[in-house]
Amino acid sequence: MTLRQVKAAVLLIGDELLSGRTQDVNLRAISKFLAPLGVQVVEARVVSDVPEAIIAAVNDLRARYDYVFSTGGIGPTHDDKTADAMAAAFGVHIDVREDARAILEEHYKGRVHLNESRLRMARIPDGATLIANPVSKAPGFQIGNVFVMAGVPSIVRGMLEDVGHRIEGGAVVKSATIRGKGVVEGAIAEGLEKLETDAAGAVSFGSYPWFAPGDYGVHLVARSAVPEALAKAAEDLKGLILSVGGTPEEIEEGAA
Repeated sequence: MTLRQVKAAVLLIGDELLSGRTQDVNLRAISKFLAPLGVQVVEARVVSDVPEAIIAAVNDLRARYDYVFSTGGIGPTHDDKTADAMAAAFGVHIDVREDARAILEEHYKGRVHLNESRLRMARIPDGATLIANPVSKAPGFQIGNVFVMAGVPSIVRGMLEDVGHRIEGGAVVKSATIRGKGVVEGAIAEGLEKLETDAAGAVSFGSYPWFAPGDYGVHLVARSAVPEALAKAAEDLKGLILSVGGTPEEIEEGAA
């Protein structure tokens, strides 16, 4: 049986991310939200608030992946250029949409309080569908296979709740993590490579060392959409750690 793989990319937009002023947490939130739906995030990019950069990135990513999730650049200020860039990427017109305007009018208690800056958040590309924003109400939107969301983490998490039902997922990838205290990567590298070769694509393996004062070790992670293959991989990792004198401990199992 062939398990369908659904792949996604995350496009993080904002000069503040590239400058280091803001630390991104949205990639993790999006990846964890999508994993149980059978969607694997396989690429992430960070681009500046430059329309040409956004257009190039989104056109490349949407052509190569099933879904693209962008965050940032749809607020009320002059540097919020994502909506216009998305319209340009899809070759469609953009203007204030009445359904988006109505949402903002209700939120701001009437049209009199909806100034030009706030009205920018009602500009939606033609053909897009709105993504509900339960936090600050200004909507995101979906155009084609691209989901366009705000950059504020709490808003991203809220908007994702209106995204899940639109996703056609595939095989759900699970993971098992085996901790090997006192084990160094060099000792298990050859054995880990053999396990991946023998798995013939059914399981992927990763090695992640950790260090602490007077303490060290490695976390070996197996990922698979096939439960039987994952269970075997976990036992194989335990055996690998035992073979180099370590004590294996299974510390996590869940969505990758």
